[in-house]
Amino acid sequence: MRARDLAHLFYEWEGDVLVVNILGTPAAKRDVIGKVKGNQLKVSVKAQPQKGRATDYMVVFLAKEFGVSTSAIEVVYGRESIHKQLRIKAPKKLPDNIEFE
Repeated sequence: MRARDLAHLFYEWEGDVLVVNILGTPAAKRDVIGKVKGNQLKVSVKAQPQKGRATDYMVVFLAKEFGVSTSAIEVVYGRESIHKQLRIKAPKKLPDNIEFE
């Protein structure tokens, strides 16, 4: 299955790379990984949505959550959109509140 075929899942493993579809919420009260909504994982961040800055902030937040450096996270698309796809290379840990198989 390819990343573009993720119609029913919010994520896919490609070897040691985790491909995740994100529904971002900028300007939130706190940084949090929320629940799955459809084929996207809800992620809220405090940063304002200005020229991709909220996405850059989200990458820093998610790098800590997945135990990787920011350079291990690639924004495939959606840098200036709430709909994003990220590739996380070799995550060291997975958030407790989300089920990844």
